[in-house]
Amino acid sequence: MALDPADFTKCCKDSGILMVVKCRKENSALKECLTAHYNDPAFYEECKMEYLKEREEFRKTGIPAKKRLQKLPTSM
Repeated sequence: MALDPADFTKCCKDSGILMVVKCRKENSALKECLTAHYNDPAFYEECKMEYLKEREEFRKTGIPAKKRLQKLPTSM
């Protein structure tokens, strides 16, 4: 069952506090999708390589990826 994560988000926003009951179908589909990615060896390797690349860059610069990717202000 392929379901867009946006469908789960929309269901939760529309249902409010009753989302636990009303969004079971969307939640199950989201879990299936996440499990499929988690168990995919190619996806695991892709994530591992991205992590190792970011770690190497951090060790060189000492700046975390999030801060390194932030845009500098254009005017001061």
